Amino acid sequence: QAQVVESGGGLVQPGGSLRLSCAASGSMYRLPVMAWYRQAPGKQRELVALSRASGISNIADSVKGRFTISRDNVNNTLYLHMNSLKPEDTAVYYCRVEYTWGQGTQVTVSS
Repeated sequence: QAQVVESGGGLVQPGGSLRLSCAASGSMYRLPVMAWYRQAPGKQRELVALSRASGISNIADSVKGRFTISRDNVNNTLYLHMNSLKPEDTAVYYCRVEYTWGQGTQVTVSS
């Protein structure tokens, strides 16, 4: 039974940057698949980026070139580095570690 806690959300201006963190603990696969999702009001929850223990990652087309995903396999921590943020990036960002979801962290991009 894993526990997943996101942090790092907040208010940022368009064009700004933000780093989200996802700390996983408890019982889980040693090298789990970890991913970031987001959900904006009125929109479906979408996969933003996925990271495998090997370092191979998948980035959604909507954020490709602006967001990068990384992980610390020793500490089971996942990061989402968000650059050149746009208002349309505003959403609740969720971390998923295998099949356990975090509570989400709000990211608001606004002037």
